[in-house]
Amino acid sequence: MNASNATYCDLDQFSKDFRGYHVYLSLFVCTFGSILNILNVFILSTKQMRCPTNFILTSLAVADVLVMLEYIPFAYLHDKSTTSSHYFTYNFAAFIIFHALFTQSFHFISCCITIVLAIWRYIAVKFPQNNAKWCNGSRTKITILLTYILCPFICIPLFLSIDITEMAVSIDAAGRLIPRPASNQTNLRNATIYFANYKQNTILKDISLYVYGVVIKLVPCILLTALSTLLIIEVLKAKERRKKLLRPDAGNGVVKRKLQQRHLDKEKQADRTTKMLLAVLLLFLMVEFPQAIFGLLNHIIGEKFDKECYQPLGECFVT
Repeated sequence: MNASNATYCDLDQFSKDFRGYHVYLSLFVCTFGSILNILNVFILSTKQMRCPTNFILTSLAVADVLVMLEYIPFAYLHDKSTTSSHYFTYNFAAFIIFHALFTQSFHFISCCITIVLAIWRYIAVKFPQNNAKWCNGSRTKITILLTYILCPFICIPLFLSIDITEMAVSIDAAGRLIPRPASNQTNLRNATIYFANYKQNTILKDISLYVYGVVIKLVPCILLTALSTLLIIEVLKAKERRKKLLRPDAGNGVVKRKLQQRHLDKEKQADRTTKMLLAVLLLFLMVEFPQAIFGLLNHIIGEKFDKECYQPLGECFVT
């Protein structure tokens, strides 16, 4: 730790080691995940499967597919050697900015759609008598459309805070960057490299870090944690209701027992659906919470923490 002069983290070696596996893991996860999500879209879009919950799941699958398909070329191109001047072209710097904004926008859409899914499920469990009215197909489609429109607007500060920076460097005949050329090196030539970087505007950068760390990462995690807790409470209440219905009662007639059985079957089906969606929410939280914490620390501590801790783990997070 001392040898590397790291203040918060010493993850350079981990980052270098993981980089060798990152492209293969990314290509596998993105290809496999895209295929599964495309299948989900086709299945959930069939006539017999159309319902508000499946509309939400379809829109979630679409957002995830777009993120993964866009990440495939980025993972391949980003795997090239960063010591070569060919890596630092203007076009690639522009692609890096596009990748960052596209990925964050659709990832945020995915987060918000997941929150909508949790809210819709909570209403279905807590207020079953109003579910058909409050969460009908039209309202669900409008909510999804607004989510797809508004989320990219919230990400605008990220776009405003990033710019392409150019720098004059020395390169050798093979195009490799020479950071500190020796005085006796004669086969060098000057070149200009381009890379994506934060603008010098401190206010824009602070707003960008706040939007990323708090609005895009932390707030969805807090909301999903609260909604997951409420759903778990409702599942436990439903379990108690089933116990009461199953309790022997000598006064029950045949008709009443049939009604109870019908209600019990509906409760079991709703319970299974809720548990499945809870599993989705909890898996989502397991992935998102570490990024949310690091994003918040980025905003609080600043650039040094970002360079020492977040950036070395960046490829690990996105994989």
